[in-house]
Amino acid sequence: MELMNKWVIIVGILAAGIGIAVSVFFRLNGKDRYVSGTRVSNTSLLKSTKLYKALSLKYNILRGVLAIGMIGSFVSALLLVARPYQNQDVYTGVKKRDIIICMDVSYSLYDLNGELTDYLKGVVKGLAGDRIGINIFNTSTVTYVPLTDDYDYVAQKLDDLSEYFIMQKELYTEIYDVYGYEYYMYPSEVQKRYEELREKLEYYDAGTLLNNSSRGSSLIGEGLGTALYSFPYIEDTERTRVIIMCTDNELNSFGSQIMNLKEAAEYCKNKKVTVFSIFPSREAFYDPENYDYDACKNELERAVNKTGGLLYVRTPDLPVSAIVQDIQKQKVMMVNMVMTRETQDMPQNAFVALFLCLAFTCAAGLVLQK
Repeated sequence: MELMNKWVIIVGILAAGIGIAVSVFFRLNGKDRYVSGTRVSNTSLLKSTKLYKALSLKYNILRGVLAIGMIGSFVSALLLVARPYQNQDVYTGVKKRDIIICMDVSYSLYDLNGELTDYLKGVVKGLAGDRIGINIFNTSTVTYVPLTDDYDYVAQKLDDLSEYFIMQKELYTEIYDVYGYEYYMYPSEVQKRYEELREKLEYYDAGTLLNNSSRGSSLIGEGLGTALYSFPYIEDTERTRVIIMCTDNELNSFGSQIMNLKEAAEYCKNKKVTVFSIFPSREAFYDPENYDYDACKNELERAVNKTGGLLYVRTPDLPVSAIVQDIQKQKVMMVNMVMTRETQDMPQNAFVALFLCLAFTCAAGLVLQK
């Protein structure tokens, strides 16, 4: 504990010293002087009685209490005026993170994407200060949610995406896998449901499958590159920028990409953007006859490692929830801590002491008056 106005103590001590000196001076000068009253003799006999001794002891004790109370009140008052305080170091986490969720919405990834969106809905509700964005891509990319700290809006859009992935799964598992791809072979009720699904799915696919017939699908490099340039003020290095990418890296390009995966990773590295990737397990990998699992995984892993990030394989032992939790523990995801020193007044002890001393002083004074 320190005192903000230390000079008050010095002034108080000087004033008390002067007061005591003046009091002693007048007391010494008038000690043996008779002023008024009735003169009596043989007072020594009176002083030897038990009653006198008891009253004298009581009087001296009360005078002592009165003196201590007055001194304590004076000292406590000085402390209050001197303003006792302490410096307290307050550490505050300043969240300056921009996080873009970049999802390959190829129909082969509906389970992985659905699990990611479902878990992120809970994560978003606990955020404070971060900005979240969502990009979805296949042939082309859609900035589905621009960077924002409106977490209710993000949660709402994640709900919509969850429905999208549920419809993708229904289309494949309940129609294509059961009845094949020939529409005219479907029963009438299946045709009706198929048309309903296609109408809703095309709302998303219209943006992510632009020029699909001529350019192909799952253009991973362009998806990552678009996510990179979705960050506003890309040269602003004060903000931590992270991309969480969900893909199986099964490139199906009919020509050259505007930006391939290697180039996109290099750009991310140069712009100090860290990429983390979530990759499906070997059992969930789509079309292993035409795509080599290890080749796709290793290429993606090299790319994200170049940016300082990591690749996670979603397995039964490592669900998406555990992956996202581990990503949040990575050094790049840690918030910047800012230390501020705050002055905290501490008048409590001095106030309590002043109150008690005044109470004892008043009590002793009242008893002495009787």
